[in-house]
Amino acid sequence: MKSVFTGKDVQQFKEQGISVEEVERQLEHFRKGFPYADIRRPATPGDGILTLSQKEGDKLVRLFEEKSREYRMSKFVPASGAASRMFKSLFAFYDLCVSAAKQGGSLSLPKDIKVFFDGLDRFAFYGKLKHALAAERKDIRLLREKNSYRDILETMLFSPGLEYGSLPKGLILFHRYPDHNRTAFEEHLAEGAMHVQDEGHNSHAHFTVSPEHMEKFRKKMEEVRAYFEGKFGVHYKTSYSVQKPSTDTIAVTPENHPFRLPDGKILFRPGGHGALIENLNDIREDIIFIKNIDNVVPDRLKGDTIRYKKILGGVLIKLLGKIYMWLNKMDEKTLDEQEMNELIAFVARELQTGLPGDFFALNPSGKQTAVYEILHRPVRVCGMVKNAGEPGGGPFWVAGKDGRLSLQIVEISQINRDDPRKNDILNQATHFNPVDLVCSVKDHRGREYDLKRFVDPETYFISSKSFDGKELKALELPGLWNGAMANWITLFVEVPPSTFHPVKTVNDLLRPEHLNDR
Repeated sequence: MKSVFTGKDVQQFKEQGISVEEVERQLEHFRKGFPYADIRRPATPGDGILTLSQKEGDKLVRLFEEKSREYRMSKFVPASGAASRMFKSLFAFYDLCVSAAKQGGSLSLPKDIKVFFDGLDRFAFYGKLKHALAAERKDIRLLREKNSYRDILETMLFSPGLEYGSLPKGLILFHRYPDHNRTAFEEHLAEGAMHVQDEGHNSHAHFTVSPEHMEKFRKKMEEVRAYFEGKFGVHYKTSYSVQKPSTDTIAVTPENHPFRLPDGKILFRPGGHGALIENLNDIREDIIFIKNIDNVVPDRLKGDTIRYKKILGGVLIKLLGKIYMWLNKMDEKTLDEQEMNELIAFVARELQTGLPGDFFALNPSGKQTAVYEILHRPVRVCGMVKNAGEPGGGPFWVAGKDGRLSLQIVEISQINRDDPRKNDILNQATHFNPVDLVCSVKDHRGREYDLKRFVDPETYFISSKSFDGKELKALELPGLWNGAMANWITLFVEVPPSTFHPVKTVNDLLRPEHLNDR
C-alpha cells in the first residue's frame, strides 16, 4: 500500500520522536475504531471492593508506619492541567461584559456568577487580586459597589494582572491560613510530608507539568521550601517532567485523512493523561502514590486523607509481602502439589484473578509458569468512593479477550450506552473512581517493570475536536488509570467521601471543605 506521507512528513515524525509505523498504526485505529469494554457487573463491596472495619484499618495504618520506610516512596501528581476550565463561566461572562459595553446594554448576573461575586472576598486569592487592582489605581470595593465586573475579571484572568486564566490549576491559590495562603501545589507538598517520608526524612514528589509552566513550579517550590520543611520536619525532593512529544497522537479529518495545517504540516495533539505512563515509567521509587492536582483540602481536614493513604499503602505492602514470597519460592524450585493449591487459592481469593482456561490440563511446570506470569506484574491498590449521585465510570468486572474477568477502572466513554444490558450494569454501580492510587512498580528482585508492556492497546478512545473552526478527530491514549494499567494486579478498597473534594470550577472553592477561615 502506497504511503500517504511525504518526505517532509517523515522528517516531522522524526523530530516528534515518533516512527512512521506508529503513525500508520494510529491511522488504522481511526479506521477500525475500538471495542467497548465488556463490563459484566459492577465491582461492589464483597465482590471486588474491599471494605475495612476500624480495627482492620488501624492495623493497616500501623503496618504502613512500621514498614513503609523500607521502601523508596514518592507522590506522582499530574499537574499540567490548565485552570482555564476552572474559570470557564467567568470567561463567558467577561465576553458578555465586553459585548454589553460595546452595545450599551445592561447585564443580569447568571446564578453561578452572582455566587462568585458575592463570595469574592472569601477566596484565598482575594488579597492578591485586591493588590493587583490597587497597582492599577483601582479600588476593588468601589468596583464591586459599581458592579464593574469587567475590570475585576480582566485583572484576575489576564496579564498584567493575576493571569489566572492561563496558569496551571496547581498554581492557583486554593486555601487561606492565618499566616499565608496556599496553592494546590503547596497542599500536595503538605500532604506528602504527612505520609511519604523515608528514613532520612526526605519527602519525594514528582509533578508532570506543561513546558511553559516548568519554571513557575520550580520558582514556587523555592519560595515555599523553607516554610514547609520547617513546619513538617522534612527535606523535599521534588522533580518535574513534561508529557513527551513522542506520545502525541495524529489528528485526522472526519474522513480519516491526516489533518494538515495551512503550512502543510500534520497536526499532532497531546494524547491525554494516558501519555503519562511514560513519565511514571521513568520514576525510580518502589511505591508511588497517584492523585489529581485539584483534590486537596486544608490541613484541618487532612486527617481522613492521610489515614486512608496509609491504609491503601498498608494493603499494598501486605500484599507485596505475599506476592514476593511466592515469586521467590518459584525462583528457587518447582512447587509441590500442596504449595500449588495454596498459591491457586491465594490468586483466586486475594488477587481476585482468574486462571487461564486450560490451566488444570497443564503439567506442574506449565502451571507454575502460568501462575508466575500472573504474579509477576506491577500492582495497584485503588481507593473507591460511594456514589452520591448518578452512577458514573468506576470499578467494574470486565471480560478480556480470553473470557477471563478482571477488575478494571472503566470510564463511561468505554461503555456502549446503546446496549440496554450494559446500561443496566452501569446503573447498578455503587462506587466511582476518585483517582486515589498507590502502586508498586518493581518486582521481588527490585527490578523495574517496563510499564508500557502492561497497557491494553484496545482501550484508546476517539474524540471529536476542532481546530480553527474545522472539525477533526483526535486519538486519546489509554487512560493512565484505565487502559494504561489494564494488565496490572488490581485491588479496590472503599475510602470515605471525606477524601474526595476536587475543585472543578472556581465556585467549588466556596464549599465548606475549602474555606479555611477558622
